[in-house]
Amino acid sequence: MCGMPQQPPVRSTTTRPARPDASMSLLTNVMDHSLDDGYAEAAARKKAEGDGGLPKTLRAKLGLATGLVLAALVVTVGAAQARVAAPALAKEREELIDRIEEETSAADELEESIEELRGDVSARQREALEKNGDSDRSDLVGVLSGAVAVHGPGVKLVVDDAKDAGTGGDGQPRGTSGFADTGRVRDRDMQRVVNGLWESGAEAISINGQRLTALSAIRAAGDAILVDNRPLVPPYTARAVGDGGRLRSRFQDSADWFYLQALHENYGIRTAISVADDLRLPAASSVTVRTAQPITEKGTS
Repeated sequence: MCGMPQQPPVRSTTTRPARPDASMSLLTNVMDHSLDDGYAEAAARKKAEGDGGLPKTLRAKLGLATGLVLAALVVTVGAAQARVAAPALAKEREELIDRIEEETSAADELEESIEELRGDVSARQREALEKNGDSDRSDLVGVLSGAVAVHGPGVKLVVDDAKDAGTGGDGQPRGTSGFADTGRVRDRDMQRVVNGLWESGAEAISINGQRLTALSAIRAAGDAILVDNRPLVPPYTARAVGDGGRLRSRFQDSADWFYLQALHENYGIRTAISVADDLRLPAASSVTVRTAQPITEKGTS
């Protein structure tokens, strides 16, 4: 019997419905597998290797203790080095102090030697003056040149800064632009004082112990007044030998006295003048006195 060809049975398959989040497989995997499994696996592996670790608190304490030990070691080493270096520094300081004291003593000795030499020069100048003429003329030349010390009646004039003396706005007390500021005595003020005393009849003048001569210079260096390159400090005391009463009267009638009065009224510069019975003025230092000799014309043969 012929039969119909047998067809293979058709299996019926049921189609599984697609997940709504199939396109987010990475996020799904993360949600399905907790991270706790990874931590547990790592802890188990670490325990199997035999490294149980130290508690964090204990480890931190050990680190802190190690740091303190190192810091204490550094401080100890530094202190030890300082103790070693201290004697050397002290010795160098003592040596420096000794050198300063030696140099100061040497400078004092040189200053004394200079004063002795100045006295010797003055004595020799007086001897030379006496040999070159009569005694009266030599004395007059010595006084006028400042080569010899003098004493006698005269006037004492004191010029001092104002009590509230300072510096003006431009930094230059009474600068060249005019009287712009304060009561500081300047070199030009003392120049006028000295010139006024000479014109009033002074025979010899000194300022703060510095004898003036025809070659003396009164200058300024910063805020200091220099007389023959020697700095002076206020108050400035000018001593002038001469007829005291007449000298004071003539000076107070001069324009230079009115100039001082204007300084006092406008800037507070203080002045005082008085007659003295006996003033002593030292000889000027490093003065060389030369006298002129007449030229004798020789007859021609």
